[in-house]
Amino acid sequence: MVKIICTLADHSDDVNCCAFSSSLLATCSLDKTVHLYSLSDFTELPHSPLKFHTYAVHCCCFSPSGYVLASCSTDGTTVVWNTQNGQILAVMEQPSESPVRVCRFSPDSTCLVSGAADGTVVLWNAQSYKLYRCGSVKDGSLVACAFSPNGNFFVTGSSSGDLTVWDDKMRCLHSEKAHDLGITSCDFSSQPVSDGEQGLQFFRLASCGQDRQVKIWIVSFTHSLGFELKHKSTLSGHCAPVLACAFSHNGQMLVSGSVDKSVLVYDTNAEIILFRLTQHTRYVTTCAFAPSMLLLATGSMDKTVNIWQFEPETLSQVRSIEDQPNQFTEDWSEDDVAMWLCEQGLKDLVDIFKMNNIDGRELLHLTKESLADDFKIESLGLRSKVLRKIEELKIKMKSLSSGIPDEFICPITRELMKDPVIAADGYSYEKEAMENWISKKKRTSPMTNLVLPSVVLTPNRTLKMAINRWLDTHQK
Repeated sequence: MVKIICTLADHSDDVNCCAFSSSLLATCSLDKTVHLYSLSDFTELPHSPLKFHTYAVHCCCFSPSGYVLASCSTDGTTVVWNTQNGQILAVMEQPSESPVRVCRFSPDSTCLVSGAADGTVVLWNAQSYKLYRCGSVKDGSLVACAFSPNGNFFVTGSSSGDLTVWDDKMRCLHSEKAHDLGITSCDFSSQPVSDGEQGLQFFRLASCGQDRQVKIWIVSFTHSLGFELKHKSTLSGHCAPVLACAFSHNGQMLVSGSVDKSVLVYDTNAEIILFRLTQHTRYVTTCAFAPSMLLLATGSMDKTVNIWQFEPETLSQVRSIEDQPNQFTEDWSEDDVAMWLCEQGLKDLVDIFKMNNIDGRELLHLTKESLADDFKIESLGLRSKVLRKIEELKIKMKSLSSGIPDEFICPITRELMKDPVIAADGYSYEKEAMENWISKKKRTSPMTNLVLPSVVLTPNRTLKMAINRWLDTHQK
């Protein structure tokens, strides 16, 4: 359903941001550079990397046409580049000389917003590159910004946790505490919500923050009736601060990246998790969808950018257990099992499973012997993958029936973890269980069946704190 097609490892320090145009990908980093890649084969352009900034580059963004790229830095500047040849078109200095943390073009390319660490926000004329208007938020650094799809207003997010809404004249329309511990990112869906009234357009806004949450908001604004921001729902799939969020080009998916090293992909309408991507080895700092295709880029403090490709039928095929909370695996039909196989990337086994009339109950009792002898699956790796996916499914079932969040369950014991540790495979386990696994088994991962490059176990203090908070809430 979704797979890595490329990993870019050209930065020498943390990746802070990635952005797509219709034909290019831009990435920027603490290493002071911006890299440009072609989407046709992800080769780096001849004039890349772009070098001018004297300190870390925090954010980069394309103009809607894709011919212009903006980047901003701790050095207090926002630089505008010609993407065709890498030449600098303008260097815009923040009036306060404060580090610039975020920049965004308006949908019509007439304006460029830059937000700084001292809370100042500047609206630049994107043709003359001259300052148009300037304002500031009450508290905190500006770390996030997003324009509404119609360009009538934009939203900024601050480290103090406030979402602030500005119109195209830099007038403050609204300010609201959205995340208690600070906002880290925000993004608008390009598709209007369909239940507009009286000619109003309603837009979906996502925000995320240090509180480990992703929040969905419904936003409406007209010059005659004013502005309204309503909280719609909260997504709580991460167990650590969420650093980035972004909608797909068609608005059907939302992605988030976290300190827990994972990337979650949600179905926007059903608000369920479609995929949990765990290939990064350090904090996931940025994520972005391509504007016209099912490509996702995720960047991390591990200095890499992963490029993910979705199959076109992803949303129509995927049906998660979370979509049917009252239906447990034992009650699955043969068609439900077939759908699950497709979801797990095992589409080639659908006919074999249907030929053997495998429903949910039979699925849970499959063994390596039955897969080899009855199903005639010769590949040891494929048999291991099927059994691993079934084990993950059993863990999911246990967490659903007990009400315990899935990420709090040890994959080995299938019990709530008391002392979680992170192994070299990137997964978390109960410390004692993993130590016993390593001492009694081959040094392989319980989740991937691959050889562990190291047997060092690192305490997962963030997860332990999350489990303790959950216990405090749910235990009498």
